[in-house]
Amino acid sequence: MHPPLEVTRTTQTRVACDGAADIPGGAALGHPRVWLQIDEEGYIDCGYCDRRFVLIGGPADGVDQARLPDISEGSA
Repeated sequence: MHPPLEVTRTTQTRVACDGAADIPGGAALGHPRVWLQIDEEGYIDCGYCDRRFVLIGGPADGVDQARLPDISEGSA
């Protein structure tokens, strides 16, 4: 396994991702905005850009992210 391309720590269990949050005026360079729900694993990966959202204080916070499997919204 390899680490996620980008990890964003958050205090919210529901997060939005458009793939261009850090690109000034870059909404056209991202992907459609999707809402992701962090579950009991403590993290979720965006199915478009592979950005990982980790719940601060959750079970995945402070863990080596390369050891965690991908969890994309809608995968089961």
